[in-house]
Amino acid sequence: MRAVLEARSGLAPEQIDTLCAFGQALIEKNKVMNLTAITEPQAVAELHFLDCIALLQAEDFSGKRVIDVGCGAGFPGVPLKIAEPSIRLTLLDSLAKRMTGLREILPQPFLPQLGVEAEVVTARAEEFAQPRREQYDIATSRAVARLNILSELCLPYVKVGGAFLAMKGALAGEEMEEAKRAVALLGGTIERVYEYPIQDAVHKAVVIRKIKSTPLKYPRAFAKIKKTPL
Repeated sequence: MRAVLEARSGLAPEQIDTLCAFGQALIEKNKVMNLTAITEPQAVAELHFLDCIALLQAEDFSGKRVIDVGCGAGFPGVPLKIAEPSIRLTLLDSLAKRMTGLREILPQPFLPQLGVEAEVVTARAEEFAQPRREQYDIATSRAVARLNILSELCLPYVKVGGAFLAMKGALAGEEMEEAKRAVALLGGTIERVYEYPIQDAVHKAVVIRKIKSTPLKYPRAFAKIKKTPL
């Protein structure tokens, strides 16, 4: 894990120390709780850490208030916070077991030394959006849902002028076409796609800029979002 990060992350030694410690804690916690299917250390470094911190090249995260929607085991939020400590991070997921795992991992002594602090929230994205509407500079999400559905869950959190970064793979182009109407209705516009190599694949971050407020009727209840996507 360390060799991969030292060679390819561009991070300071103390940040690499923290990423490695977080990765090891995640692997250990995964033995008793299903947090991630990726547990081989080099794969964790490449498919989790390098994949997540690549977002720092797609948007300026410095000093920004960020919400990671559907964060799962803490991706991309925790690696982003380690790589850019000035982020004010909220980790959001509806699965209580995962969030309990994160709450147990994050306070460990190696993390606060670099200011890796996060608000860990167990809630459904469409419900938590009501008290946190348009309060974040950036929303991120990774492998949660197709882009038309994901946009309705994430864009309501973003301030006008802010951005929603959706981490996607080979189907990004198809999903972008499918999501154009939804993105426009929700107050956004697809600004660009940031592409970067991870192992033998090209990963993509779809950058959606918030250009006007999201109508108050969105997000809808998830059953409606799933049944009749925008």
